[in-house]
Amino acid sequence: QTLRLLTRLEPKVFRENGSSAGVNLTRAALDAAVKYPWGLEEAKAHDKGERDLKFCVYPDDRDVFEWLKIGAPCEAKPMECQIMDLSDDIAYSVHDIEDAIVTGAFNPALVADSKVVDEVIEETHAWYGERWDVDKLLDALKRLRSLHMFPNSFDGSRRALAQLKNITSALIGRFASSVEHATRERYGNGPLVRYRANLVIPENTSYEIVMLKSLAVHFIIAPREREVYKREQKILTDLVEVFMSKSPRSHDAMEEVFVGDWNECTNDDERLRVAIDQVASLTDGSATTLHAALC
Repeated sequence: QTLRLLTRLEPKVFRENGSSAGVNLTRAALDAAVKYPWGLEEAKAHDKGERDLKFCVYPDDRDVFEWLKIGAPCEAKPMECQIMDLSDDIAYSVHDIEDAIVTGAFNPALVADSKVVDEVIEETHAWYGERWDVDKLLDALKRLRSLHMFPNSFDGSRRALAQLKNITSALIGRFASSVEHATRERYGNGPLVRYRANLVIPENTSYEIVMLKSLAVHFIIAPREREVYKREQKILTDLVEVFMSKSPRSHDAMEEVFVGDWNECTNDDERLRVAIDQVASLTDGSATTLHAALC
């Protein structure tokens, strides 16, 4: 929804025909925000080695996507987008592990158990693709555990919390500085904006990041997905179906801005897009409340 939110659903300026042009960002800003610069059909054929089909371009947003990519490679990401991708990976991998340790979802002593490690590596391949070499994943885990601040246990004391905060900061610095050094070594010290360079992520760094992400998947995300995510997915799917039923109750529940979009639709494909836009605009709480009222 990112591109759609920025160029349509968050109104700041309008075109001559009265349609919303979103928040009126530059090509460079929009290009940086398009994390998956392809549509669903391209995603199906795109060998990314990822767990899900991910895309940022809907068919009726194709015109603005082609506009923002004028003079740029269509499926390439600018430096700014690459940095945001890496920042997400670092932040999620490090902070998810920190939260898991604090809440008791992950006992760091468990990574000494070879059976647990085997299960974590299975999660790596299931979520992030088969391209990750098992021996290199094991080496990455060994390097992480050898860091002097890496916790082997956690008792909830202030000292343990401080140690955890310190290792979090150290890991973020470790990953960011290794990438900055490798990128500067290849491209020099000039401005590395847009398509002047690509982020260089050392192999050891990428393996350490994905190992932390896999630990988070195994101990937090996968168990949560089996319960909470399925329930939340059903709520969202039910709401879209209710809006598509065109019942008076669902029409009354639709926000006025989306009612206007709905009234301009000429077919069910366009109405489905509006229904999804409406549901995507809801918070978790408002979606749950609306589901209880309508479903």
